[in-house]
Amino acid sequence: MRTFPKFFPLKSGADLTDMNFPFHLPENKTFDVVGFGTNAVDFLIQVPAYPQFDSKVRLVDYAQAAGGEVATTMAGLQRLGLRTSYVGRFGDDPPGDIGFDSLKNEGVDLSFAERIANCRTQIAFIVIDVRNGERTVIWDRDQKLGYAAGDVPLAAVADAKVLHLTPHDTEACVRLARSARENGVIVSTDIDRRFDGIEELLPLVDILLASADFPPSITGRADHKDALKALKDTFGCAITGVTLGDRGSLVLGPDGFIETPAFAVPGGCKDTTGAGDSFRVGFLYGLLTGASIEESCRMANGVAALKCRAVGARTALPDARTLQLLLDENR
Repeated sequence: MRTFPKFFPLKSGADLTDMNFPFHLPENKTFDVVGFGTNAVDFLIQVPAYPQFDSKVRLVDYAQAAGGEVATTMAGLQRLGLRTSYVGRFGDDPPGDIGFDSLKNEGVDLSFAERIANCRTQIAFIVIDVRNGERTVIWDRDQKLGYAAGDVPLAAVADAKVLHLTPHDTEACVRLARSARENGVIVSTDIDRRFDGIEELLPLVDILLASADFPPSITGRADHKDALKALKDTFGCAITGVTLGDRGSLVLGPDGFIETPAFAVPGGCKDTTGAGDSFRVGFLYGLLTGASIEESCRMANGVAALKCRAVGARTALPDARTLQLLLDENR
């Protein structure tokens, strides 16, 4: 039987009590989390300052590394000791080899992953400002990597506790999320912008953690608290939240809002690529190891901070001991 370290919450107020997740986790499942969504290979370019229009700048350094929202989240959860499976498509090109092998080497199950003939793996060119680690992403995804609703392997979620997805192929996501719900699987999603059909998917989502721009864009409410409450009231998501970069996170649970500050990045921020994906890693890890929502928010911000120690979405993702040390040092 696997054991996990005990985490203790950092109270932000004298009368704050731990808020528990309103879920019953399925038991006797092979996988803690099954991920459906994007993988990518990132070409990371560090520059002394973000270039001005119609200018030239000499790069500081560059690297090639595996990334992609869901693939990174599965790798991060696996590194923390959970059992994960990835559902997604890779091209049959050299970047596809890099992306596929990166998950295989982490121990992520790839039974439902595919290699598509005559197809290019999703790539991203990421320009990183070395002064603060902030990045700009330029990406492309071959249409052959997409899933139609009839393509999605429903069997992938039957043996999972949590389904985590990004809605790039929304109709496929809806079908998979509906199947997950029918099997008692908790549905989590990572959203950074509005997609066609998103209103059909959100009522099937239990945990909605979005980038800062998404809740106002879909609700028309500029205030994040108002927007998160509107999302919960409209679509019925049990947990809604936003990541706020160096301001931490704001999450609405069953008993109110939880505001959690960000951690300082040990050694300084080198790259924010994948920080949002890493936040989901910590949050789902908390859920699956019996932590409260408050504790899970701290874990989420902790994993995101540790990720930013190095260039690349996965390079500095922590193991459980490293995460625990950061939490202890900042108690």
